[in-house]
Amino acid sequence: MIPEKIARINELARLAKERELTADETAEREVLRREYRESVTGNMRAQLENTYIVDPRGNKTKLNKKS
Repeated sequence: MIPEKIARINELARLAKERELTADETAEREVLRREYRESVTGNMRAQLENTYIVDPRGNKTKLNKKS
């Protein structure tokens, strides 16, 4: 996620503390939050897919997906 979008999320959060957000601002905030969550979970998933467990003998085992 680009820094400008994160800055906008933070700006909307500050505004929400000061006053009630307009309908457009609330909708924009929800879209940006969803995009941020998807970005974080996608990055975490990619990191976990490339994670291996190394046993004491030096054998690598790929992490299994939990159901």
